[in-house]
Amino acid sequence: MMQRRTLAALLAASTALWMATPSWAQAPAEAPDALVKRLSADLLETIKADPELRKGNIARISQVVDTTVMPHVNFRRMTSAAVGPQWRQATPAQRDRLQQEFKLMLIRTYAGALKQVSDQRVEVKPLRAAPGDKDVLVRTEVHGKGEPVQLDFRLENTDGKAWKIYNLNVLGVWMVETYRTHFAQELNKGGIDGLITALSSRTMAADAQASK
Repeated sequence: MMQRRTLAALLAASTALWMATPSWAQAPAEAPDALVKRLSADLLETIKADPELRKGNIARISQVVDTTVMPHVNFRRMTSAAVGPQWRQATPAQRDRLQQEFKLMLIRTYAGALKQVSDQRVEVKPLRAAPGDKDVLVRTEVHGKGEPVQLDFRLENTDGKAWKIYNLNVLGVWMVETYRTHFAQELNKGGIDGLITALSSRTMAADAQASK
């Protein structure tokens, strides 16, 4: 179960993929389900073709995440939602650090799952949304060995140009809400700077584990 959860979270985290209706196809922005399908297919093919990714090369993974995934993620919203109300009290410098440390932690946490990628494919379910909706849920399943893994995405389009992912659901568990619970414990102990330190420590722990 943990292995399935980790692989699914990577596809998105990192993420984090068919069937756009005619009404979406007429919109100026790429349909949200078409975007998810394209990103997941491109990411899987990139992983399969790149030995450095399969070996867990952090520098290469970071490069792929920054160039392929992050342009399609509202990571500021994702981070602020995970931090909760104290985000408003953080300085601009602290917000930048929170986003950077959160991203680094996610990359290192799920880097090991790249070694599991082989014949997986992502099936995107028909989109249930009206043409004018600005916030949608794209439901997918990751198929490979064993039972399919539920992997759902929340996307928003605030400018009428591009859809951005801001949350994901792995096997019924929403990532932002899960991290909000963990972050609250650190915030209660040490505030914003304490959370930044805790995230940095988790990243270093993941690096140490990977080097064994």
